[in-house]
Amino acid sequence: MPLTSDQVKIVKSTIPVLETHGATVTAHFYSNLLRDNPELKNIFNTTNQSNGHQSRALAGAVYAYAAHIDDLGALSPAIKRICHKHASLYIRPGQYEIVGKYLLGAFREVLGNAFTPEVRDAWAAAYWQLANIMIDAEDALYRDTDGWTDWRNFRLYKKTPESEEITSFYLTAEDGKPLPSYKPGQYISVRIKVPGLDHYQCRQYSLSDSPANEYYRISVKKEHGPGSATAHLGLISNHLHNSVQVGDIFQVSCPQGDFYLEDTKSKSPVVLISAGVGLTPLMSMLNTLTSTHADRPIHWIHATHSRFTQAFRADIQIVANSHENVRTTVFNKLPSDDDVLGSDYHYAGRVDLRKLDRTPDLFLNNNNTEYFVCGPTTFMTNTERVLLEFGVDASRIHAELFGTGGVPLV
Repeated sequence: MPLTSDQVKIVKSTIPVLETHGATVTAHFYSNLLRDNPELKNIFNTTNQSNGHQSRALAGAVYAYAAHIDDLGALSPAIKRICHKHASLYIRPGQYEIVGKYLLGAFREVLGNAFTPEVRDAWAAAYWQLANIMIDAEDALYRDTDGWTDWRNFRLYKKTPESEEITSFYLTAEDGKPLPSYKPGQYISVRIKVPGLDHYQCRQYSLSDSPANEYYRISVKKEHGPGSATAHLGLISNHLHNSVQVGDIFQVSCPQGDFYLEDTKSKSPVVLISAGVGLTPLMSMLNTLTSTHADRPIHWIHATHSRFTQAFRADIQIVANSHENVRTTVFNKLPSDDDVLGSDYHYAGRVDLRKLDRTPDLFLNNNNTEYFVCGPTTFMTNTERVLLEFGVDASRIHAELFGTGGVPLV
């Protein structure tokens, strides 16, 4: 049921309050929610709860929703992205009831008498307007999973180091049933228990190979950073690298994600631009394209910290050597004395698209060229800005919001 005009005005009138108190509201929300519903800890990222990332992200989402309450079309990309993440975690309609109860309760707890019955009713209507949109969208995603609507057990059958930081994990389904295909660039959620926690932890990892296989491959960077033993930045990645062994079983969700190569049959050029572990979804695209196309121009552009952290070096070189339509460019931030310019890397330093030729390298002369960008947020922002400066239409620039906890659960 749409909001009344008065309710829209009331929600928009709370924007200044959200600017000041939004983060406090969402911090109270998560604290109360997880205290009274500990089973939901199986969904939320412990690290992002501990460092406050989750509550800050939700505060930003609530603020954006209030600011666009009368123009939800502006939020469509973000809503779509969140729905895909929810579907990968098997969020159910009943959980929206719980979230709505505790979110409104947090508003009342923080705002006190300012949270009048009129404000409460307006925000309740606003919440359910968005919740119903998301429930319907997620239902459509569940109906498109070939019946895979809950976690499945997968066995690790191969574990392969790709660089000093990144290792690939090859997964097969325990039940022996065929694996559904997926769009190159999509991800799966992995649900696993780690020592010291009495609940599951979920993480999203891009599928890093083409869909035409009897296994799923994820390639995971071992993260380093601050935090306690059970709330460390690399809690799950370290566990996968250090403790998970061939033969171990953990749970996997059906592939989801709105960042993918849509038209695999097109002959228009494709530019795949990545930094660090951001290359993983683009590897799926590259392997898919080279297995189905012999004439589609492809340029692989990658930024690495050093030769030793660059994953899939040999694989990409083999692809480029065996496909005339594929060219590669590597930006190496810290080349060593042993690195050969023109072979191991092409430019020293960070990625700078201005150093490349606009026609043979970036295919700017073709208005159908598509650009896929994945890596740290600043890298993606800078890359997108340069492409826009070059005259590339925004609709042809596809960027993945990469990184654990990047999308808040609401």
